[in-house]
Amino acid sequence: MRSRGLFVVWVGICAAILMIGYAPAAAQPADALKKAQAAFDSAQVKYLQGAYDDAAAGFEEAYAARPFPQFLYNVGAAYHMKGKKQSDAGAYEKAVTYYKKYLSEDPTASDKAKVEKAIGVLEGEIQRLKKNPPTGGGNTGAAPSQEVQQLGDVKVRGLIVIESDPANATIYLDDKKKGPHATTPWSGTLEGEHKVIVEKRGYKVVEKVISADPSKLFVFSASMAQEDYLGWVEITSNVPGAEIYIDDKSIGAVGKTPLSQNIKPGKHTFWISTEGYDEYKEEVEVIAGETHAVKATLKGSPVGKINVIGLGIEDSTIIIDGKVACERGPCLKALQQGDHTVTVTRSGFKPYTRRITIQAKTEMSIKVGLAPKPSRSDAVVAYVLAAGFGGAGIFLGLQANKYRDELKDGIAAGNPPVDTNDGRFTKGKIFAIAADATFVVAGITALTAVYYTFRDKGAPSTALIDVRALALQPQIGPGYAGLGMEARW
Repeated sequence: MRSRGLFVVWVGICAAILMIGYAPAAAQPADALKKAQAAFDSAQVKYLQGAYDDAAAGFEEAYAARPFPQFLYNVGAAYHMKGKKQSDAGAYEKAVTYYKKYLSEDPTASDKAKVEKAIGVLEGEIQRLKKNPPTGGGNTGAAPSQEVQQLGDVKVRGLIVIESDPANATIYLDDKKKGPHATTPWSGTLEGEHKVIVEKRGYKVVEKVISADPSKLFVFSASMAQEDYLGWVEITSNVPGAEIYIDDKSIGAVGKTPLSQNIKPGKHTFWISTEGYDEYKEEVEVIAGETHAVKATLKGSPVGKINVIGLGIEDSTIIIDGKVACERGPCLKALQQGDHTVTVTRSGFKPYTRRITIQAKTEMSIKVGLAPKPSRSDAVVAYVLAAGFGGAGIFLGLQANKYRDELKDGIAAGNPPVDTNDGRFTKGKIFAIAADATFVVAGITALTAVYYTFRDKGAPSTALIDVRALALQPQIGPGYAGLGMEARW
């Protein structure tokens, strides 16, 4: 009995030791983040006051508390501005050092090219200042070079930090249609207002609308409660980026493949579709606490895209393979690979028709220049002349018939034969010959009018065609790895 009591006491002591050791460890990340935030806010004030050395020290302190790469950029920015204000080569050297550290910590930074350009300009400025050191002290140094001035004043960057408990949750921005943005913990910069969605298997989804401030450090900590009653679904397809519909297609796609998310138990219907492929449909009975995989095999052929643009295209109709593709331009459509006929029409302009070959994973841009339809005034004049000559021929023919009828009437009445020298013979012949000649001229003029009506006068409609590849992007998800398409230029 005594040994049992000693055992209970020993277990209690061990548990207390573990809790004492765990409490500081659990509190450490939160405390470090608070310390980083306080140091950042203080450094930001110093920066705005022009105390660049103090600002750099504050950003370094923030980095020491939580090593976010953006803090290193801010240290470089502080020294960059000090060098610019005071023509200080030493400050520029520190700026270059911290800019390089920033890129080393974040080699895929979205502003990598811009920072590398700044590094090159500052290194050139350092050499210039060392060769021609400024005279005087304080802020009385030589003016920065034109290249440095073109970089403009540097602004420190704010930071968005998204964390979750538990970690490794999936982050979506605005909606799931864009696909996963990152996993927690994540830090980076955002512009404007966004809805942040944090999701993890077996936990309630956390959503919050945040407004990114480019000059502040903002922390969003998602405390996720468990939901054991939910199931988990993993949706993939052989064609990455296919749209996913769940239960009700009328509400639109909920995301694109690959996608993983919690889902209520029960029977659910999934549709997966993308342009150029037959739609995939599957019904799944979701059970709480279990994982369900929906693997869509889409059948069809790869697609490319056609983009019809050009001056006045907003008043044009685009027809593809005999069917109206866009009532008004510009017109961006996905087409299956192969041959297609494109026609662009606009009232008052000559149509443009072209047989094209669409290749998979490419975008064909057609910049159309429609030529105005020429005036048909020459055809109208020809028709008027033809009518005039025709009318004259009829008149002359009637006159010839008049003289012929007079001679016939005289003979029928029993009058003596008409003298061949009677002037009516000569006049009748003249009118008859003139009528025939006039009818010939009228016919030739009418044929000319028809030719003028249907001839293609003036320059034809033309187009410039450019084909660009759709870049392949790696996409990785739970149980899936593949390539997706994205247009870049």
